[in-house]
Amino acid sequence: MTQNKNFRTADPLGIQRVVKPKGVLPQQAETIDASLPIAEDELLIEVESLNIDSASFHQISEACGKDVARMEKHILDLVANRGKHHNPVTGSGGMLIGKVVQVGPHFPVKEKPVREGDRIATLVSLSLTPLQIRKIKKINPNIDRVDIEGHAILFASGIFAKLPEDMPETVALAVLDVAGAPAQTRQLVQPGQTVVVVGGGGKSGILCLYEAKKKAGVRTVAIDYSQSAIDRLAQLPFVDEVIQADARNAVEVMEKVWAATKGHMGDVVINVANIPETEMSCVLSCAPKGIVYFFSMATSFTRAALGAEGVGADVDLRIGNGYTEGHADLALDLIRESEELRQIFTEQYV
Repeated sequence: MTQNKNFRTADPLGIQRVVKPKGVLPQQAETIDASLPIAEDELLIEVESLNIDSASFHQISEACGKDVARMEKHILDLVANRGKHHNPVTGSGGMLIGKVVQVGPHFPVKEKPVREGDRIATLVSLSLTPLQIRKIKKINPNIDRVDIEGHAILFASGIFAKLPEDMPETVALAVLDVAGAPAQTRQLVQPGQTVVVVGGGGKSGILCLYEAKKKAGVRTVAIDYSQSAIDRLAQLPFVDEVIQADARNAVEVMEKVWAATKGHMGDVVINVANIPETEMSCVLSCAPKGIVYFFSMATSFTRAALGAEGVGADVDLRIGNGYTEGHADLALDLIRESEELRQIFTEQYV
């Protein structure tokens, strides 16, 4: 890649890259500018892979009839038109891995040590990351990953993690993509609680279940739909109850959680499902005064709020935050300390 040594003016939030509408942040923008040169406080990354968030990848796959060639064109057109991978249906993006090829002279390297040649995973959404794709090399439907040739730009306000050397990079990418979920779980769950994870068979769900079970006396309940996910969950020592159900069927889920918890329901209900219309199964599975935490990017917060009001559910509805201080190291450490997690992620992502 030819690098231009002239730099744009420093702009830590990347506002100057917004094409339209003007005056908004890059994540809110319809279109952003991903062209070179970089700004004085930006990083230039030669991208190797995009890890599309599960809700977005599922939506794209369904819209394209699961045809890989159509998915490739869809992704290329989306990024060419918007200057970023920002799914207009789900509003979400994902994250990427690549090699740093240029560090702006005013990038805050003291707070965020990095140098040219470092291989990193970005921990900010692709929905705000300037991106140009020259070529899609391969789409990996089973793991929501797209291998590409292209470049991306990280703002000074952006966060990232250097890829660890003690695990395969595909495993690290999968873990870092959902690192906020187990970190928030650690903060949410208290000893002795019942924790229900909707979408528990996916990568974020399994990490949340494992982290929740580390608290003394916690009882974990995993809900998923596919038989393969149910079979996998049933073998895990940190999952106490496994429920097979369609999370879009709120009444069915509520009844099964009632039976599994003997009427207690979930003190904390965590939604990491990758499909829409699962909000009410979470609300109805939550105990009075409990917490429903929506990590799923397929969540409609209108449906959640109005639905809870409509059934008179006095529960605390919270929006999942993908960033928690130290979340990357926490998530990677879970893989290091758990043989079961390491085996699952290795089998699925290597």
